[in-house]
Amino acid sequence: MARKFIDCRDYPSDSKCTLTIAGEEHEVVRAAVIHAADVHGHKDTPELREQLRKMLKDLDPHLHTASRSPGS
Repeated sequence: MARKFIDCRDYPSDSKCTLTIAGEEHEVVRAAVIHAADVHGHKDTPELREQLRKMLKDLDPHLHTASRSPGS
């Protein structure tokens, strides 16, 4: 399954948030909803979840260079 990401820098706000969340789609949406509510004051609604789902981008595995510990 392709990894997805959402980056707050793509959607400037008063808080100047720089958070990026990456993972499988359901993980990113769940974390993004929590972040949107906690940091940006949004309500957790089906509409917010759908809006966030539409904002997801594919994570290019060739550009993702985070180091991993052996065995992971």
